[in-house]
Amino acid sequence: MSRRGLMLFVAMCVVWGLPYLLIRISVATISPVFLVFARTAIGALLLLPVATARGEVRVVATRWRWLLAYSVIEIALPWVLLSDAETRITSSLSGLLVAAVPLVGVILVSASGRGGALGRTQVAGLLVGLGGVLAVLGLDLGSLSPLAALEMAVVVVCYSLGPQVLARRLSDLPGLGVVAASLGVCAVAYFPFAVLTAPTVVPDHSVLLAIGILGVVCTAGAFILFFQLIAEVGPIRATVVTYVNPAVAVLLGVMILHERFTLGIGAGFALILTGSILASRTSRSRRPPPLPRVVVPDG
Repeated sequence: MSRRGLMLFVAMCVVWGLPYLLIRISVATISPVFLVFARTAIGALLLLPVATARGEVRVVATRWRWLLAYSVIEIALPWVLLSDAETRITSSLSGLLVAAVPLVGVILVSASGRGGALGRTQVAGLLVGLGGVLAVLGLDLGSLSPLAALEMAVVVVCYSLGPQVLARRLSDLPGLGVVAASLGVCAVAYFPFAVLTAPTVVPDHSVLLAIGILGVVCTAGAFILFFQLIAEVGPIRATVVTYVNPAVAVLLGVMILHERFTLGIGAGFALILTGSILASRTSRSRRPPPLPRVVVPDG
């Protein structure tokens, strides 16, 4: 990997590991719905003009049904559920649970028949990863409410299913156009709900800063960086970011918000990460499913 590629990779790990911390800070004062609206609106305002000038939005609009489906599955639903879950659980725990996305993704690909039968390594990886999830649920059960657990489960499934919708129905479309249009659709959909749940007083400057960073850096800027990373190191290496950003989320939560680093988090992360790597491996006799051109950040 070149020096530029390494720098882009490190930047992406930080940028996509940061949202969990910023969400936790924001939802202490504003509603999850208002936060998702603000984040998507900022991202859309920054990316839509660029995508429109390139003619990419017009191209994407021809596939509007699948674009709507992708927007709901990958952004609208998981972002609001993740934000609501973080009103009840720590940013560290939410970031760790999202680390199970590659495991669920492997299961969904195999179930669809597009990935072929799972080999022994993949099965072992799934079992190890499942053990990690059970470690989190068992050792940190007191920190995880039933509602938050259900919300995080839906988030993980959505994040696993979204890239498959993208790969099968939208992969031939320009990536920036898909992202910009999806953010715009979600911002418009959430606008009336954001008006109803808007804060009655101006939030603290730390919350405003968190919202701004979420929209500018972790949404709009992250996609630009990710496209550059794909161009520099290729799509396969670029997706390794998804294995690292949960660790960044845990680290930031412990260091900045002084969240407890529990035995469940430590053991669970090690097992989930190991399981994800093993489960995502493809044997030489099996052809991997096509990778999507766009991956929405976990968080």
